[in-house]
Amino acid sequence: MKYLKLLLILTFTLVLVFAASDLPYRGNPDNQMNQETSMTGTEVPGNYYIQEAYNDAHTPNIVTVILGDYRSIDTLGEQIVIFSAGLICFLLLRRRGQEDDE
Repeated sequence: MKYLKLLLILTFTLVLVFAASDLPYRGNPDNQMNQETSMTGTEVPGNYYIQEAYNDAHTPNIVTVILGDYRSIDTLGEQIVIFSAGLICFLLLRRRGQEDDE
């Protein structure tokens, strides 16, 4: 069993190394992520976010502008899900004083 686990970890590591070997170099300006248009001919939103974040919101932090202005509805939905999960955990794990006394 010990050798099976070791073989599984080694196989998984080799798959990850093989997949990572095909990734482009991050600093290459010719990478698709650095292009103004995507392969389908549409504009890449990341370039707009970087170039116009300060002009749109007058906030120097790009992350704040993206999460608070451009993706605000999506971020609000994520916050509601996290709040609901926390509230459910609280309700399930709270101590019930009356039931413990009986």
